Amino acid sequence: MSIEVYRDPFGIPHLRAGDPRELARAQGLVTARDRAWQLEVERHRAQGTTAAFLGAAETGWDTFVRQARLADTARRCHDRLDAETAAWVRAYVDGVNEGLAEGARRAPEFAATGLEPGRWEPWTPLAVWLSTHILFAGFPTKLWREQVARRLGEEWTELFATDGPGTAGSNGWVVSGARTASGAPIVAGDPHRFIEAPGVYQQIRLSCPEHDVLGLAVPGVPGLAHFGHTGRVAWAITNAMADYQDLYRERLRRHPDGRVEALGPAGWEPATAHTETIRVADAAPVAIEVIETARGPVIIGAAGERGAAPGAGTGTGDTAVTGDPGVTGDPGVTGDPGVTGNPTAPGDTGAVPADGGATDAAPEWEAVSLRYPPRVTGESGFAVLPALLRARNVEDVDRALDRWIEPVNVVQAADADGGLLHRVAGYVPVRDRLNSLRVVPAWEAAHAWTGESTATPRAEVGERAVMANARGLAAPLGVEFAPPHRAERITALLDASKAWTPSAMGAVHTDTDNPSARRLLDAVRDTDEAALSPAARDVRRTLLGWDRRMDADSTDAALYAAVRGAVVRRLAAHEAFTELRTPAPYPELFRPWLALGPRVAFALETLLVGGPVPAGDVRGIVRASLEEAGAAEAPPAWGVTHRLAPWQALPDEERTPDAAWPGLAGDHDCVLSTSSVPGFTDRSARASAARYVWDLADRERSLWVVPFGASGVPGDPHHHDQLPLWLRGGLAPVVTDWNDLVKEEHEQN
Repeated sequence: MSIEVYRDPFGIPHLRAGDPRELARAQGLVTARDRAWQLEVERHRAQGTTAAFLGAAETGWDTFVRQARLADTARRCHDRLDAETAAWVRAYVDGVNEGLAEGARRAPEFAATGLEPGRWEPWTPLAVWLSTHILFAGFPTKLWREQVARRLGEEWTELFATDGPGTAGSNGWVVSGARTASGAPIVAGDPHRFIEAPGVYQQIRLSCPEHDVLGLAVPGVPGLAHFGHTGRVAWAITNAMADYQDLYRERLRRHPDGRVEALGPAGWEPATAHTETIRVADAAPVAIEVIETARGPVIIGAAGERGAAPGAGTGTGDTAVTGDPGVTGDPGVTGDPGVTGNPTAPGDTGAVPADGGATDAAPEWEAVSLRYPPRVTGESGFAVLPALLRARNVEDVDRALDRWIEPVNVVQAADADGGLLHRVAGYVPVRDRLNSLRVVPAWEAAHAWTGESTATPRAEVGERAVMANARGLAAPLGVEFAPPHRAERITALLDASKAWTPSAMGAVHTDTDNPSARRLLDAVRDTDEAALSPAARDVRRTLLGWDRRMDADSTDAALYAAVRGAVVRRLAAHEAFTELRTPAPYPELFRPWLALGPRVAFALETLLVGGPVPAGDVRGIVRASLEEAGAAEAPPAWGVTHRLAPWQALPDEERTPDAAWPGLAGDHDCVLSTSSVPGFTDRSARASAARYVWDLADRERSLWVVPFGASGVPGDPHHHDQLPLWLRGGLAPVVTDWNDLVKEEHEQN
C-alpha cells in the first residue's frame, strides 16, 4: 500500500496513506528521516542510557530513569494494549526503524558521538511518552516541602507555593462563535515547555480514508495526543497541575544472603532488587542498585546508608543482572553518587513500628520510593491516541479522553457545529490528603492507594474559557498552581472583542504585560524617596512610570529585572533562610525544585508581604536594591540579556551556545511566558514550544508555529526557518489543499 509525503513551504510533512496503520508507519518513517538524532536521544533517555554517548553529565537522569523503571513500565503497558492499538503503535515503530538509517546519514551528531542508530522496540514509544512526562506532576516539590518543614518550620510549608522551576505550564483558550467574526469557535494557545532544539513538538498532517488530522505530535509517539484539528473538531491541552504521584519514606533492610525487604503496613515484606551497569563516555562504568517495594521503585537511597554493596544478592523473585535484559543492544545504567550516603527523607509523619530496629544480621536504611499511575495500573492511555484521530465532534473527544492516564491535563475542544468542551482528563488516585503534600511513611496503611481514580471535573463553556495552570477547574486535584496572572490577562484580552479572527489571536499569544510586577512596584512606591541617593531616586521614578511591559527593546523592563534580581538575591541571603541554603541530601536531578534561589524568585510576590523575613527588613532590601541599580551601569534593553537558551544534546554548530541565540520579550508571568530565574540568570530556558490557532469555520485559516523548524538536521533549509516568525509573534498558515503542497520525489511503498 502506498505512502505519499507532501511538504508545505516550511517543510512541514503532510502524509497520505491507504489506512490508519500504513499512515502510522508513514509518520514513523518521516519522523525518523527528519529527526533521527532527536529520536535516538529520546530512546536513550527513555531507557537511561544517554551517558554512554553524552558523558557523565547525564548519569543523574540515567540513574533516575532506571531506578524508576520507566522502560519496564512501558513494556508492561504495551503488553496490556488492545490488539488494534498495539498493531497501530507497531506500525509507527516499523516506520521509525525503516527510516532511521537514512535519517542518521543526514544527521552529523551521529558521527560526532560515534553513535549508531539502534532498533526501536514495540514499547519504545510508550517509554518515550513516560520519560517526557514523568516530571510533569512535580513530585520533587514534596521533597522541598520536607526541607522547609524540617529546617524552617511547619508553618512555612506553603510559603513558596507557586508555579516553580521544573513545572511545565501552558496557555489555552476556546472562544465560542458568539465572540468570533465567523460565528464558529476558535481554539488557541501555546504550551510552555523547556525549549529543546530540535523542538519538542512536530507539526504534521495525517490523512487516510478514515481521517484527516493535523496538529502537533511528540517526536517518537504516534498520533496527535495534545493538539489536533480534524476539520470538524479540534482539541488542545494544558497541564492541570494535578498531583497524582506519591513519594513514600521507606525503611529497607538487607539480609546476609542479599535479599532486600521493606517495612510495609503489615510488617517486613519482600522487595525486588538487582544491579544495572552502563558505560559512561570517557569514564569508568558505574553500577547502581534498582529496588522496588510494594509502593513503587526506590528513586532515592537505593544503595543503602551502610555502604552495602549494590547487588550483594537478589530480591525475592528477581535474578541479579548487569544491564536490563529487556533493553537489547544498549549499555546498562550508571549511578548518581548523590543517591549514596544517607538520603533519609526528613519530616517523619509516623512512628516506626517496634520491629523496625536495625540488626547486625540485616542492616537497615531509609530511602524514598515513587508511586505513579502507569506503574501501578499497567495502563498508559495509548488507546486514546487513535480514537482522537477518528473524532468527529466534541462528544467523541470527550469519550476518548475518559481513558486518559497521564499527564493529567485540562482539555478544551470545539467542533464545527458549535460544540464546546472544557474538562480535566487523567488518572488521579484516591488516597490520603497528606500524600499530596509530603513524603509519607510506607508503613502506615492510611497512605495506601484505594485503587480508585478521582472523578475529573468539567465545566460548561459560555462565550469563552481560559486555561493557564491557575486554580480553577482542576483545583480539587492539585496543591500548587500557577499564579492567576496569565489566566486573568487572557480573559481580559478576549473580553475586549466579539469579532475574533484567527490572525488576531497573535496579539493574545504575544502580550507582554507583567501583572506580577505590581507588588514589587508597590514596595518601590512605598520607599522613602528622600532617603535615597539621587541615582536611586532616578531608578525609582523610572520604575513608577514604567508601563509594565516586558518588551525586548525596553530598557525600563531591563531596569525592573535588575531591581527584581537584586531583591531576590538579598531575600535569599537573609538570615531567616540560612537553613534552607544548605544543599538538600537528594540527587542533583531534583535540584531545580530544591534550590533556594529559584524558590525565592518565583515566590517573590508572597515573600514581599509575608513570610519569616520581617517587614522592616523587606523594606530595607528593596531600598538597597534600588541603590544597587542606581550605582550600576544602566542596563541594556531587556532582550539583550533575556535570551533564548534551549537545551541541546549536542551544541548546534550553526550557533554558539549563547551569543547567537536571539533576545526575547516576555517574562515568567506574562502571557508571552519566557521564563528565566530572576536574580540568577536572564537566560530563558522555558517558553512557548509551539503556538496554534484552530479555526472551526475553515481549517485552512488555522495558524501555527514552532520555535525552530520542521527538520532536526543542521543545515537543512527548514532547520530554523520558523525561528524569525516565532520571535516576532507571527504564525504560519496551515495549508490543507494538496494542490498547494509539494510531493516528495521518493515515494515509499
